[in-house]
Amino acid sequence: MQLANKILIADDHPLFRTAMQQAVKQLVPDVSIAQAESLPELQGTMEQHKDADLVLLDLQMPGAHGFSGLVFLRSHYPEIPVIVVSACEDPAIMCQAVDHGASGYIAKSSPLEAISEAIGQVLEGDVYLPEVARRHQHQPNEQALDLAERLASLTPQQFRVLTMMTEGMLNKQIAYDLEVSEATIKAHVTAIFRKLGVRTRTQAVIAVQSLDIEKPETLLNNSAESDS
Repeated sequence: MQLANKILIADDHPLFRTAMQQAVKQLVPDVSIAQAESLPELQGTMEQHKDADLVLLDLQMPGAHGFSGLVFLRSHYPEIPVIVVSACEDPAIMCQAVDHGASGYIAKSSPLEAISEAIGQVLEGDVYLPEVARRHQHQPNEQALDLAERLASLTPQQFRVLTMMTEGMLNKQIAYDLEVSEATIKAHVTAIFRKLGVRTRTQAVIAVQSLDIEKPETLLNNSAESDS
């Protein structure tokens, strides 16, 4: 396995981040690990770790809609490979992740041996998919890929603004959080509309939400139990 100096783990579950960190350190003992628990935090963390060797990315994080986090990483940090690590075990989703630029896909239920194999292959420059995905008859979704290409044309700041728009924030609130003028946010919103080919905030939000994937049954059950 090619040695990695720095790996970033992006996942909103603290216990899973800890478990993945322990697994990674068993594979690469001297690796430095950075973490993020939401898409906005990931965006900021990547600015500080542009020299990362690998990103392990969960698709279901606050601020992310399905493949939107992956699209952001591939468009702004194309030299850094990304392995999607998800509870979703649908082979169609695994193949779609590769369509959107992932270098690998690991199901969260995978044993350590599979995680090791995936990380090793990706660090060597290969693409890793579980056997179930390799057997899947896959037809790329051209509409989703076109949207991903449009999203990839957004600047990092425009991507942040769009992410905050999907959370229902108004221009004034976004400007306050990003510490810029409301006029600057309006300019970003106009550019976002133009690049996505939409005319309203609602259309822009719907476009991004179309990248969502259905949450796995196990995650829904766990969420229900934690809320009870």
